[in-house]
Amino acid sequence: MKVPRDILQCASVSWVTRNHLGSDVELTTEQSSTEHFDVVVLLFPGVTQLDYVGPVEVFGRCPGARIHLAAREPQVVTDLGAVVVPSCNLAEAPSASVLLIPGGPGIVDAMADSELLAFVEAQAAGASWVCSVCTGSFVLGAAGLLKGRRATTHWASHPMLADLGCIPVEERVVVDRPFATAAGVSAGIDLALWVAGEVFGARKGSWIEMSLEYAPQPPFGTGAAVTAPPHWVAMGREAMRAERLNAVQDAARRMHEN
Repeated sequence: MKVPRDILQCASVSWVTRNHLGSDVELTTEQSSTEHFDVVVLLFPGVTQLDYVGPVEVFGRCPGARIHLAAREPQVVTDLGAVVVPSCNLAEAPSASVLLIPGGPGIVDAMADSELLAFVEAQAAGASWVCSVCTGSFVLGAAGLLKGRRATTHWASHPMLADLGCIPVEERVVVDRPFATAAGVSAGIDLALWVAGEVFGARKGSWIEMSLEYAPQPPFGTGAAVTAPPHWVAMGREAMRAERLNAVQDAARRMHEN
């Protein structure tokens, strides 16, 4: 059996050998195109690492992929204290094929940061896809990009999306072209696989899904608001509202003033 070349046009599949898939499988890592697929990820203090690491693992397996972790700071401290070294500053970031905005507690400051919002707006203008994971959608909203658009976010913050003029939709991935937004944290992998399939075809997306062995089987079944105990959801949303509503409403006021 020969695996179709278009499935295997992925620079990072070199780990797959005949020993992994069987001696009857012919593999190649040759790419049919020299076009770059530039994925620009905005990092900021207080970002949640899994929001962007999962999608980067997907996008990094696409043909011509170049991943750019862009930040103003020379080092970014995540919400859990990990230190990340960006690959470029905001001025050095190339025009994005895909712009990805992760979430995390740091979005409270990011929503009020005119430099970051200007970067997001400028990059979004030329990107084929503008994506967010978790509460990263609030940064897109604060930049005025989601007005009248369907979008999603982490379940605990979901009701507050409407304050930024968008239409909250309780789905794991919501597409309102050229915007694609994902629910909380792990949903970023689903989003990236979907975008990869849209850009490079379903067979390529399927191959990447297989290469990552992405077949989650969560042990407790409480990973979404619709399956978690209702009183947990209510408590989580009330806590997030108390923590972030003022910042969201301030962002909405600035957006309307501009």
